[in-house]
Amino acid sequence: MSKQTKRINILYLHGFNSSPQSIKTQQTKAYLSKNFPNVNFYSPQLASSPDAVINQLESLIENSNHENEQWLFMGSSLGGYFSTYLSEKYQGKAVLINPAVKPYNLMSNYLGEQTNPYTGEVYQVERHFISSLKSIEQVIISKNNYLVMVQTGDEVLDYRQATEKYNNCQLIVQCGGDHSFIDYSKMLPKIAMFFNL
Repeated sequence: MSKQTKRINILYLHGFNSSPQSIKTQQTKAYLSKNFPNVNFYSPQLASSPDAVINQLESLIENSNHENEQWLFMGSSLGGYFSTYLSEKYQGKAVLINPAVKPYNLMSNYLGEQTNPYTGEVYQVERHFISSLKSIEQVIISKNNYLVMVQTGDEVLDYRQATEKYNNCQLIVQCGGDHSFIDYSKMLPKIAMFFNL
């Protein structure tokens, strides 16, 4: 089926303790709405536990995944980890922004009560979240399906983990910056080009 007749869906996944109201999500939504109004943009509030997130996202895709649909994925931080899982499962392209590569190694630092600053939700990070995250790790990845953007000044994640894991993919490494990815909006045309919108 030709590209013209395909329904293009972009699924943007926010990071840990974030939300669809985050700045990058809103910038992406506005850019696509203005420049590619035929693209369907999805950015759900993700569930608190990894298992629930995967169920939530697989249900979203599979309940509307018809022959003429194409799913593309975007993810920031922990959302990048989930996007890698979805990209491999559904063989769709993915753009990862300062992605978490081994979040299961970091989750022990967040065990116990958490409050999402965007939503106000109070929830528990439980120890089984670690094994849940480990279980969806993608060791072998489809190198042509990824555009990975990192900034070396990321104060939350070690950008070198991403450059090592995705070293055969399209990589953009910017010096400085931070975990939020400074000047992210300037990258949106490159993202659109990678997705062949």
